[in-house]
Amino acid sequence: MKRIAVDMDEVVADVLPKFLTLFEQTNGRRPSEEEYLGKKLYQLPGGENLREALFQKGFFADLQLIPGAQAGIQTLMDQGYEIFFVTAAQEFRNSFEDKYDWLLQYFPSISWKNFVFCGDKSIILTDYLIDDHAFNLQTFTGKGLLFTAPHNVNETEFTRVNNWVEVLAFFEQENLAHGTR
Repeated sequence: MKRIAVDMDEVVADVLPKFLTLFEQTNGRRPSEEEYLGKKLYQLPGGENLREALFQKGFFADLQLIPGAQAGIQTLMDQGYEIFFVTAAQEFRNSFEDKYDWLLQYFPSISWKNFVFCGDKSIILTDYLIDDHAFNLQTFTGKGLLFTAPHNVNETEFTRVNNWVEVLAFFEQENLAHGTR
């Protein structure tokens, strides 16, 4: 059985709307997409303190789902892939419980044994890793897929998937190429 590691934030959990709201509350305006393409919101003038929210209990508890994530994960499982959620939660100590509960709520068919909270994703030994950060893919030994997020639009090093429809199309091609379907 092939294994897929799936990052949480900005791959299945949508952090951007929450950051946009915080930016607007702090600055009295919502930045345009052109302002933050290629960077994180906290890199914008006026966003320097936004990153502090990541350390607050509850920040990760009510994130929205990325469209298509639940159905996409289920389809991959139905195709025989084993799914692991891999998230670098150690950096944000208070995020553990929020992320754990969020995954149980939105992906109840995935065992808690398949939740990996780690700081360095190079330790992950799966066949594939879907992540929004190129630096995680650079140290990964399997096939890395870069899930599009505003901050990574300028990255060109990895196979890019823009949404869950494209994730499923990628794995459909993988199945055809390897005769596993």
